[in-house]
Amino acid sequence: MKKLFIKAIATILLPLSLASCSDWLKVEMEDKIMEPVLFSNYPGYVSALNGVYLSLNDYYSKGNLMDILDVMAQYYDVTENTTHSYKNYIAFSYKDSGFESVNSSLWNQAYSIIANNNTILDHLQDINNTPLNQKQFNILKGEALALRAMLHFDLVRRHGSIYTLDPDAESICYQDNTKREILPLLSHRQVMEKIIGDLNEAASLLKDYDPIITEGTKDMTTEDNGVASYDMAFRHLRLNYYAVQGLLARAYMWMGDKTNAYRVAMKEVIEKVNSEELNVFPWVTKEQIEASGRPDLIFSSEIMFAMYNSKRYNDIYSNRFSQSLSMSSRLTFYGETMGDSKVALFYDNENDYRRRQWKLVEPSQEEIDKAEEEGRDPKSTLYTTKYGDFEGSVTIDGPTTYRYMVPMIRLSEMYLIAAEATSDTNEAYRLLNEIRLNRLCPDLQEDGNLSRTITLEFAREMIGEGQLFFYYKRRQELLLNSREGKFDYNMSLANYVWPLPESEINKRGTVNNK
Repeated sequence: MKKLFIKAIATILLPLSLASCSDWLKVEMEDKIMEPVLFSNYPGYVSALNGVYLSLNDYYSKGNLMDILDVMAQYYDVTENTTHSYKNYIAFSYKDSGFESVNSSLWNQAYSIIANNNTILDHLQDINNTPLNQKQFNILKGEALALRAMLHFDLVRRHGSIYTLDPDAESICYQDNTKREILPLLSHRQVMEKIIGDLNEAASLLKDYDPIITEGTKDMTTEDNGVASYDMAFRHLRLNYYAVQGLLARAYMWMGDKTNAYRVAMKEVIEKVNSEELNVFPWVTKEQIEASGRPDLIFSSEIMFAMYNSKRYNDIYSNRFSQSLSMSSRLTFYGETMGDSKVALFYDNENDYRRRQWKLVEPSQEEIDKAEEEGRDPKSTLYTTKYGDFEGSVTIDGPTTYRYMVPMIRLSEMYLIAAEATSDTNEAYRLLNEIRLNRLCPDLQEDGNLSRTITLEFAREMIGEGQLFFYYKRRQELLLNSREGKFDYNMSLANYVWPLPESEINKRGTVNNK
């Protein structure tokens, strides 16, 4: 039966390269007869949904999307190297053929995952037509709706206008069915209404059935790939009830609706997740961060939703941050020493747990030789170990899920949203200082620049997670924290809007892309 499910998944979950908003509809299943077999029992539904979750890794991490967005947010020092593999993104070279290729691929991947997810939702329209009990039905459908909303949200955050400037501007299509027809491009406002609708329905379905509310994340020693053994466990690896609320808070902030953003972040998450009875997302501890050979530098206990990538070290760390990479490939911080670098400027306190994610690496012999040939001094560089792996000799005891987690939504973001959304300055600083207390940093004092303070805390929290670019876009920021750690990068508002891929425009017969 397991082999049968695997074969069925291969049939149902179409290759990512095949589909986009317009052309995925042309693809016929190789063996349609396998679909009813897959959805004949509960394990089949779980296997199909797991396939969607696992495909997120190809899209967000292996597909470089998170790193591209962080480069565009000016985190890294890649501007001086004209041969750097991320040069198109640091310069917002949207018309470059290399960018167009990546843009088209990411667009196609997103709509392919959405199409596969919609196939599952098509089998979850009526519980009476499924083999599921009420709890199974509600959780599976709630998660699938949230996945659809999340993927469309990230598409419209890239390709849509700055919402509060022009919510009626044309953006993307919202694929919410399995019909084989090309859907029209909707306004940003229309897309957000559908996203909010899917998320609210997902929350309603999960509210009375998600075990995370009464039992916590149910993290444990993993078997297989951490999600294949799923049966109401590892709730932080699923779009659980609190993660859905986190997406809602994020979506409301995107729309400039601070009232609802505050309500959801504070009332549905912050005030509920950690209590005397149950700590669902407890703040990371010093012991976790300093664990010998396996430090938890992603602060995993606080993560409300994460992808599970068993190849995280290769997909993210080795290909982007490793000290073994050449300067033309590595993503580094500006500077050659810890004391005279973006690290020193970026983190205002030396004890900050987040500062421990950075290490200094001396130039390789190849870099030394090349520098000498070019008549310049070789540079030491700073690299992040946030996504590093365990040491080979480490002793494993207890859950190690965090070894392969890639953060998507974290608790601290809810505090930052609430701090930005509240009209009470004292409350805003109290929320910010709660984060800083759990980062071993001293309290902030009111200085009349709350907005800049929130920005810095957000940037410190989200590095490597692809969220700062969207934060800047939402706030219409024109002076960004540059590669040197100063707010001196002049940003054009036009650079915040990714163009639709030319391939998509051509398929639709669109004359222009406004």
